Amino acid sequence: MPEPTKKDDGQPEENVAPVSGDAPSENSVEITPKEAKVATKDTEVIVTVTEPEAAVPIPAAEAPQPQPIIIVVTEIEPVEGEVTDTGPIVTEPVENGHNEPEPTRAEKLVEVTEVKEEEPSTSKVPDKDDDVTASTPSPPPPAENGSTPKKLSIDLPNDSDPESTRGRKDSVWSLGDGLPPEDIDKQIDTPPLSTLLIERPQGGSITVGGDISFVAKVEAKDLLRKPTIKWFKGKWMDLASKTGKHLQLKESFDRFSKIHTFEMHIIKAKENYAGNYRCEVTYKDKFDSCSFDLEVKEIPEGSQSIDIRSAFKRSSEGQDDAGELDFSGLLKHREHKQEETPDVDVWEILKKARPDEYEKIAFTYGITDLRGLLKRLKKTKKEEKKSEAFAKRLDPAYQADKGGKIRLIVDLADPTVELKWYKNGQEIRPTPNNRKYIFEHKGTQRIMVINNCQMSDDAAYSVTAGEEKCTTELFVKELPVNIVKELEPVKTTVNERIELECEVSEEGAKIKWMKNGVEVPTGVRSRYRVKSEGTKHWLIIDDASKDDTGTYSLMATGGTSQAHVQVDLKPLKILMDLQSVTVLLGQPLKLNCEIYPGNVPGRWYKNGQLIQPNDHINIFHKTKNHNLDIESSTIHDAGDYTFVPEGYTQTLSAKVHIIDPPKVHLEALNVQDNTVTIVAGNKLRLEIPISGEPAPRVVWMKGERVILDTGSRVRAETFADHTSLTIDVTEREDTGNYKIVLQNEAGEDTACVKVKVVDIPDPPEAPLVTDVGGDWCTMTWEPPRYDGGSPILGYFIERKKKQSSRWMRLNFDLCKETTFEPKKMIEGVPYEVRIFAVNAIGVSKPSEPSKSFIPLAVTSEPTMLVVDDVTDNTVTMKWRPPDTIGAAGLDGYQIEYCIEGTDEWIPANKELTEKTRYTITGLPVEAKILVRVKAINAAGASAPRTTQHSILVKEVIEPPKIRIPRHLKQTYIRKVGEVVNLVVPFVGKPRPKVNWLKEGQPIEQTISIRNSDCDSIMFIRKAERKHSGKYELSVQVENHIDTAMLDIQIVDLPGPPQAVKIEEVWGNNVALDWSPPKDSGNAPITGYTIQKADKKTMEWYTCVEHYHRTCITISDLVVGNEYFFRIYSENMVGLSENATATKDSALIVKEGLQLKNPQYNDRDFTEPPTFTQPLINTFAIAGYNATLNCSVRANPRPKVIWMKNKITIIDDPRYRMFSNQGVCTLEIRKPSPFDGGVYTCKAVNDLGEAHVDCKLEVKGGFTFFELMKRGVPLHLIDKYMNESKTSEKSESEKKGSN
Repeated sequence: MPEPTKKDDGQPEENVAPVSGDAPSENSVEITPKEAKVATKDTEVIVTVTEPEAAVPIPAAEAPQPQPIIIVVTEIEPVEGEVTDTGPIVTEPVENGHNEPEPTRAEKLVEVTEVKEEEPSTSKVPDKDDDVTASTPSPPPPAENGSTPKKLSIDLPNDSDPESTRGRKDSVWSLGDGLPPEDIDKQIDTPPLSTLLIERPQGGSITVGGDISFVAKVEAKDLLRKPTIKWFKGKWMDLASKTGKHLQLKESFDRFSKIHTFEMHIIKAKENYAGNYRCEVTYKDKFDSCSFDLEVKEIPEGSQSIDIRSAFKRSSEGQDDAGELDFSGLLKHREHKQEETPDVDVWEILKKARPDEYEKIAFTYGITDLRGLLKRLKKTKKEEKKSEAFAKRLDPAYQADKGGKIRLIVDLADPTVELKWYKNGQEIRPTPNNRKYIFEHKGTQRIMVINNCQMSDDAAYSVTAGEEKCTTELFVKELPVNIVKELEPVKTTVNERIELECEVSEEGAKIKWMKNGVEVPTGVRSRYRVKSEGTKHWLIIDDASKDDTGTYSLMATGGTSQAHVQVDLKPLKILMDLQSVTVLLGQPLKLNCEIYPGNVPGRWYKNGQLIQPNDHINIFHKTKNHNLDIESSTIHDAGDYTFVPEGYTQTLSAKVHIIDPPKVHLEALNVQDNTVTIVAGNKLRLEIPISGEPAPRVVWMKGERVILDTGSRVRAETFADHTSLTIDVTEREDTGNYKIVLQNEAGEDTACVKVKVVDIPDPPEAPLVTDVGGDWCTMTWEPPRYDGGSPILGYFIERKKKQSSRWMRLNFDLCKETTFEPKKMIEGVPYEVRIFAVNAIGVSKPSEPSKSFIPLAVTSEPTMLVVDDVTDNTVTMKWRPPDTIGAAGLDGYQIEYCIEGTDEWIPANKELTEKTRYTITGLPVEAKILVRVKAINAAGASAPRTTQHSILVKEVIEPPKIRIPRHLKQTYIRKVGEVVNLVVPFVGKPRPKVNWLKEGQPIEQTISIRNSDCDSIMFIRKAERKHSGKYELSVQVENHIDTAMLDIQIVDLPGPPQAVKIEEVWGNNVALDWSPPKDSGNAPITGYTIQKADKKTMEWYTCVEHYHRTCITISDLVVGNEYFFRIYSENMVGLSENATATKDSALIVKEGLQLKNPQYNDRDFTEPPTFTQPLINTFAIAGYNATLNCSVRANPRPKVIWMKNKITIIDDPRYRMFSNQGVCTLEIRKPSPFDGGVYTCKAVNDLGEAHVDCKLEVKGGFTFFELMKRGVPLHLIDKYMNESKTSEKSESEKKGSN
């Protein structure tokens, strides 16, 4: 940027941006990035305009030019209810010419220009060079002064309106009923006094494209909440819904004045905006309204001329093209404007002007985009106008040093022309005696030489040749004054002369003398004298004092020199120093010293305090001697004494000690034999007076242990006149002799004090409970180890329940013995007891509680003792716990047996067992024994439970029987990789042999088999497809064999479908066909998933899932797209890993064919009931649930009825009936032999009925051992077992024949 031009007073002019805009407004302002930021949606910007008193001079030939205006941009938070457009419009809240300042706002200063308004009360058409049209507000605004705010708005580029839309009458908010033109000028009657509005909006008149604001104010002192305001155009059109680019509604509230302000801003008005407007305010039951008119006038033709100033505005703020020319202002009004040449050609002015005048010209002619202007000038080829008088002009500027010379040279085209030189507009005339300016002629060159350049020669020079003129500027650079000889430091004593000398590079130079950064006074009464001769300068101090010490400096324009001056006193000599002394109390004290010079007075200090002579202290000075005498010393005379010679920093010091021998005054205790007795737990404090100077060192000792003053419980403290021993809580260990030792410089003293502490006894040891009964116990204990210095008088006993925290005392009279028997306790409740010892001092702390004990009783006898198993040498017994266990609980059972014919009971288990089943081992074969069981707890053994009959020790053969679980009766399905773990229980005596076969062959080694006495386990850690098949399990006991078949199916994911192809493409449909996969994954295919993909993106999308057929038609495809298709197969495991895609693609083309849908006749699906799967004769085991299943087909849905032996089953809880998708199920819960018979399932609907029958046989299912438990005789058991075998053989024969 060029430097600002210089004013007459030497101050640069301010850079001021003029007003520019597309549409006329009252005052239009554009804010540049350096001045202010455009407000966003989230902030409201208030612009306040203040007219300064000084105005810019206005050329006579031009229209009134803009004046500088100070704009205060204030950012505040948006008011609730404010309507804001995407292109924010920044306006100042000024209503009807009155300014309402907003409190607490952050202000930013922006300089703009303002069009001078000659007649504020009337409308004025501006000149063609002025883009601003003054509006005529009503009522007229007050007189303008230096602080009157002016109302203006800021038009943003986004708010510009194309010319094509200006003449439209169908604006989105111009549908109201306005007044006819002839009614606008009529006088409107003044409405009645408002009850809410304290300021009403006034009508106004603006030109097309101008802005206007209407303001209403409501006082809120008596209102509890914000009133509601509505703006209308005509009679009915609410303007709240029409806000946007050309209309904005704003609300604000002043907390200090309690006034609500409502504003309506019309921006870039059009002709159809004219009419009558109404403002309505409501608050609860109050209502107020006001009407006002708006007149919109057309812009005269003369005001629409194009000026370059409207083109040079910034096209955008902060964007990449900022600074480029924006000719939207030129193109906007092209249709209605005539090409006219502006009065002033700004381009020609700029081309001819110097660079330092660009800013002034831009400010004068209202050009805000100076950067864009300069770029435009740079791009335009500047036409050099050939000078007729000058062949070579002066350079734009010259520079010379002060005292040097400079040559200004021009070359003339016509040597005969008259030449004149000027300085700041005044002609320079040559004189014979003045050698300042010398004029030379060399051919066509004319030279002016300026000798001995001074600061007065810094000016603007010009030369004229005929009618032509060229100018330049001369800048004179002043040379600095340098320091040639530096100041030298000075060190001297008082009353001497000080002289500081320095030499500079120039005579008569102005310098400054400084002391410690402050200028040295050099007046008539000053102690400092300044002298200079040529380039040398002196600072003189005749009679130096100590205050003259400091840093002195000389400052010149070319540098600074400084030096330190030190003024010291004459050295002090100490002939005899003060001596420290020690004096007994009451003896005289004398202090003296000798110093040189002898005439120096001094002061005496004691402990830093000045000593004044008095009757007690005598101070005198004789020549070199200084003395201080005290006739009789006291304790207060001790301390640090100092003698300070006046004017010197040296001091003489000595210490005085007053001493007195120490002494302990035990008589102040007033106790016999110096013995102090105290009860333990109390606080003991012994205070014993002491004396001595200096204060003696006091040491308290108990034996060899020193008592410190930092102890927490026992501590010794020493004060000025006494010492003390403090024991906060005395204990028995504190008993003993205490010794006091006092020491100081004068001597030593000792004394002894005896302390005796009496206490309660120690608590006894925890008592022992030696015997426990049902509600009593016996307890004993030992006496306490320490009786507290007093004999034990007795004991107190307490008892509590273990879960409780409340102790209960059992004796109120002291128990003299060390045994006690508590009674009346609750059986089964745990108790604890404790002991207190009592002596003459008090009761001891309680002893530790005894171990908890419970008054207990034995349990009742075990119940239901039966035989569970018998082998050749073992017998297994089972029983139930006792009916009554009691509070003591149950520790276990003791099992004993007795061989028949003897009376000896032999324990079978060495340790108690907690289980209710036990196997007695080591018995002789075919022996008969009796068994009994006892329940044991803490109280002892219960009464025994004995078997009623003797038991024969001999194993009984039980045929094997496999109990196949229900889930293994069907096909057992698992996925590949899963774990297979099958447990098949069976029974048989002795232990059966188990064998597994797979389809008649031994099973593989990858299958693990584990067998036990009662079951067999098949385990496959990771199942594979080859593990599928039928497995046969056989269980054998001697000649008895039982077999079972297990069907295992290992399934896997299926393979992809085969031969996927596109059969046909028509319209937006594609027909696909494919074949099932080769590998079904060892499971039936349950469906297919079809996906499509556009050839452009090849992104796959699922069309159909779980589709069961092998052909499909895909519809609703997009015309013009080309599709590929792929298909996944699916079984019970999931989708196949891969999909088969079509080799070819299907292109969906647009066709004009129409598809005629064929006509189909609806099929009649109604039919009478028909059983597709009949009931099957079933054998059930007593105690295990049984189910009967069949399936029926019928339409409509039939009613299913179940019958047993031709009797309908209704509301019987033993039966559960289900029907799902035609499958009918009857579940019989835990059937018994009584539940056997003929069961019938009957289905009935409107078209007929059908039924099926089956026979259910329930086996008893009792084993040999169950019959033994029930007490059935052996011959009946043998008969029952034979009948069961016969029925099983007949059933197997029937199955074989079938």
